[in-house]
Amino acid sequence: MATVARATAHKTSAARERLFETIFGKHSSQFQVAERVESGLPVKVIDDLRDAGLTFGEVHTLVLPARTLKHRKQKRQPLSIEESDRMVRLTRILSLADEVFANHEKALGWLRAKNHQLDGRAPLDLLRSEAGGDVVRQMLHQLDEGIYV
Repeated sequence: MATVARATAHKTSAARERLFETIFGKHSSQFQVAERVESGLPVKVIDDLRDAGLTFGEVHTLVLPARTLKHRKQKRQPLSIEESDRMVRLTRILSLADEVFANHEKALGWLRAKNHQLDGRAPLDLLRSEAGGDVVRQMLHQLDEGIYV
């Protein structure tokens, strides 16, 4: 049973790393990620989020509206700094949730579930802002330490 859990955790970790590598490159430093955000991520990263299991509505609510995405694609423009920054926040939180739960579906389920500590809001709803991202990040760290949230 432990072997299965380790294999699943390794598979989840590998999938998470692939998502980050797809967007930022294999050995990107924090500084390189910041540079990529400042220059604007390519719009194709939106597809990477969808491939990671986020719905059309979630991606467009948390990163950029569908109409803006269509406009960026037509004009072959990258995401804005703000949109790129939201993309990074979402990717990091999704990666952390995958790590904490060691199961991608459970991680997505927790992110989508209403939480009494958040006045009935889902953690994913808070990712519209950096302050909300900090709250979700803290909750995930508490869960990882065995503290019920």
